[in-house]
Amino acid sequence: MGVRHVLGTGNYLGLPSMIGRKKRDIFAYIKDRIWKRINSWRGRALSKAGKEVMIKSVLQAIPSYVMSVYLLPEATIKEIERMMNSFWWG
Repeated sequence: MGVRHVLGTGNYLGLPSMIGRKKRDIFAYIKDRIWKRINSWRGRALSKAGKEVMIKSVLQAIPSYVMSVYLLPEATIKEIERMMNSFWWG
């Protein structure tokens, strides 16, 4: 019939197509994207209002699409919150 065996390691619409037991490893790319964005802002002298706008408009929007489809592990959410807190207070 010509059907090929395909491993479920790809993405579809920016989301992982297969979710296994290691959800922390699968959703680690969200933490990486947030960490890269925070590091790109570290050199700028932002006021508290500027930091607040950046956190609310950019950082919280990154995981929202994934969270609308999948339930993220609590440890991943805590790590994301910890990164945002360190950016806010740092």
